[in-house]
Amino acid sequence: MSDAAKPDRSDTKLVLEFDFDAPPTKVWRAVTIPELRERWLPDCDLAGAEPESSIAGEEVRYRLRDSEPPFRESLVIFRIEPNEAGGTRFRIIQQACDERTRLPQAANSNCCLMRAAA
Repeated sequence: MSDAAKPDRSDTKLVLEFDFDAPPTKVWRAVTIPELRERWLPDCDLAGAEPESSIAGEEVRYRLRDSEPPFRESLVIFRIEPNEAGGTRFRIIQQACDERTRLPQAANSNCCLMRAAA
């Protein structure tokens, strides 16, 4: 058995779901305003402080980076929607990033971008 870290499969997801009494607008602020988000998800855990993408009031995506080698990255998605009790259903979906999409291409790989640059 090897002690080497195996890469996470990019199709493996961790899904957590919570119901809060707070309205969706308040939860949205907590995940999108940097000063509020920093209290529970610090910038040092993110690959970049800016979201990868967002749908206002519904979903925001951040890229996380491990603080120790091999510095693997994952995508965390926060989904917000009203729940039946008048509060918020909050879903956290974390998925490993595909390492192949982050690796630089060799200059002689003949990929379309390199041919276009020539």
